[in-house]
Amino acid sequence: MHAAPFSRRGGGCRQAVDVSGRLTGAVFLDRDGTIVDEVGYVDRVERLSIFPWSIDAIRAINRAGLPAVLVSNQAGIARGFLTEAIVEELHRHLASRLAEGGAHLDAYLYCPHHPDGRVDAYAQQCDCRKPGRGLVDRVVERFGIDLTKSFVVGDRWLDVELARAIGSRGILVRTGWGAAEEARPRQDLAADVVTDNLIGAVGWVLRQVR
Repeated sequence: MHAAPFSRRGGGCRQAVDVSGRLTGAVFLDRDGTIVDEVGYVDRVERLSIFPWSIDAIRAINRAGLPAVLVSNQAGIARGFLTEAIVEELHRHLASRLAEGGAHLDAYLYCPHHPDGRVDAYAQQCDCRKPGRGLVDRVVERFGIDLTKSFVVGDRWLDVELARAIGSRGILVRTGWGAAEEARPRQDLAADVVTDNLIGAVGWVLRQVR
């Protein structure tokens, strides 16, 4: 588990407390289909297309004083389509683009594993692949986030599953795979809200925390 700012461990997240010293929640964000366009395995910077509203949305989270944490499955590493070095280069590029707009993510967390992977080092069951809660638990332990006050935003039902697993609220966005997921509702699972995109999701989050 790396300790670099753009690794699975993350590195920039501040202690999540409000002015009274109480722990606050965080907003856990999926990457592909939520912050950036869903184009399959992103194996070079040129394929990382940030949605036009994403920087504004993340800046709004920052201004509300909530940690914004990226949590992403990157099974392409286990399948041999890309490497951890490529993922970290993509995250450095994303961080740079966000910074240009006055926004930032407090931690970049990703799971490189898949049980059917072709790369032996990553071909395994793990606790960090969503909807597993391993990555979230690590950042909570390290930075003191109250999960009961937190939110998970993503374009797959597995993001909503993650929200349920950690005791947070789950938001499904219709970008990426979200519209197709919404069209195939699950009897055992429902999002707290479904929004058109990340800016709509963040608007809903901020209304809940006022």
